Amino acid sequence: MTNADQLGDMEYIAVTADEFAAIDGLTDWRFVLGAIHADFRTGSFQAAADLVSAIAAAAELAEHHPDIDVRYPDRVRVALTTHAAGGLTALDVELGREISTMAAASGAVAEPTRLQATEFAIDTMDADRIRPFWAAVLGYVDKDGSLVDPVRSGPPLWFQPMHEPRTERGRFHVDISVPDDVAEQRVADALAAGGTLVTDRFARSWWVLADADGNEACVCTWPDR
Repeated sequence: MTNADQLGDMEYIAVTADEFAAIDGLTDWRFVLGAIHADFRTGSFQAAADLVSAIAAAAELAEHHPDIDVRYPDRVRVALTTHAAGGLTALDVELGREISTMAAASGAVAEPTRLQATEFAIDTMDADRIRPFWAAVLGYVDKDGSLVDPVRSGPPLWFQPMHEPRTERGRFHVDISVPDDVAEQRVADALAAGGTLVTDRFARSWWVLADADGNEACVCTWPDR
C-alpha cells in the first residue's frame, strides 16, 4: 500500500481539538479555528522555498493539500484541514507529522506561539439584511451564514445575532484566535497596554477586551468550546 493509500484510508476519521492536543509528536502544530497550523523559520528565503517544494511534493503524494504562506526573510506557515470533511481529520495529523519531520531535517525551527487567526464580527438583529452589503463591499462569498474571502486571504466576517439593539457598546469587534498556550499571556499583554477587561465570563473560550475608547476585541482559543 502506498503512502497516499494509507492517508486516504484515514481521510474521514475526525479529530477534535481535545484529541489533537493529546497526540504526541506534534509540538510544532497548534489547533486554531478548525485547522492545525505550523510556523517555521528556515534561515533564508531560498531555504523557505525549498521547504515549500518538499511540502508540495508530500502533499501531492498524499493527495491532500495544505495552505502554505511564505514571508520574507525566511518564514513558512502551513495550515491543514480536510475541507471535504469540514474539519480536522487523521489525514491532517499524519501529513502534519510528515511536514514536521521534513522541516526538522532541513534545519527549520518551529515557532508555534506565533500563530493566530483573525475574524471580524458584527452584532445585528437582522444578518440577512446587511450580509449582502458586506459581501459586495469585501468581494466575499457566503458560507453557512458567514462571509469568507474566496481566495482565503482576508479574515472571515461573521454576524452575531442580537435580540434587541445594542446601544451601550459597539456593534463591531475583532476576534483574535490564538493557541491555547498563548491566550492568557495575550490577554495580560493587552491589559498592560492600556486595555480593559469587559468580561472573562466565557474564559477559557474567549475574553472580551476593550481599548481606551471602548472598541472591543475578543481573544479566543479552543478549550471549553
